Amino acid sequence: MSYTALYRKYRPKTFEEVVGQEHITRTLRNQIISGRVGHAYLLNGGRGTGKRSTAKILARAINCLNPQDGNPCNECEICKSALNGSLTDIVEMDAASNNSVEDIRSIREEVNFLPTKAKYRVYIIDEVHMLSAAAFNALLKTLEEPPAYVIFILATTEAHKIPITILSRCQRYDFKRISIDTIADRLTDLMQREQIEVEEKALRYIAKVADGSMRDALSLLDQCIAFYL
Repeated sequence: MSYTALYRKYRPKTFEEVVGQEHITRTLRNQIISGRVGHAYLLNGGRGTGKRSTAKILARAINCLNPQDGNPCNECEICKSALNGSLTDIVEMDAASNNSVEDIRSIREEVNFLPTKAKYRVYIIDEVHMLSAAAFNALLKTLEEPPAYVIFILATTEAHKIPITILSRCQRYDFKRISIDTIADRLTDLMQREQIEVEEKALRYIAKVADGSMRDALSLLDQCIAFYL
């Protein structure tokens, strides 16, 4: 039987599950509830702080057929297709390995077509600071006048490398390092779900070593479990 890493198994599926970033998740939920969704978002912050999870949740929430207080229901056809990766209207791209102007030009061509199933066609571009200068220029043209059915969610760990012309067209949200207490509480909850006994001081040590990253904490916990079981 294949094993699923803890950080993948317990990836947040609702805004409430994105711990330590309530200042961001509350704002995004309110936007969805009020119907004031922007056309471009920039999620900035250190590794493992919830940027990609938030992007995925936001992409589902704005397309969900039965949203629950600003959250995706995760049960409708759209949500299930997004969760299993079969929804072509939500496109994820890693700019670290797809950073050429041709990659962005392909997106510019795609945005001319209406979504196939969902209300919005959403592009999640991770590590967006890795795009080339020509790619940024190509992206800018799309961000200036995007179709009403297209939304961009850009994620980065280095916002200072992104051209100001791109930044000025995005709603920017800065993810903070997650506190030791918050990480330790989350680890305690997950270990109870996994029915694994772990000393509180051990979980707090892992939370401290993780240095504000929930993903790093879960990866370290996985290693410790593998060693002691």
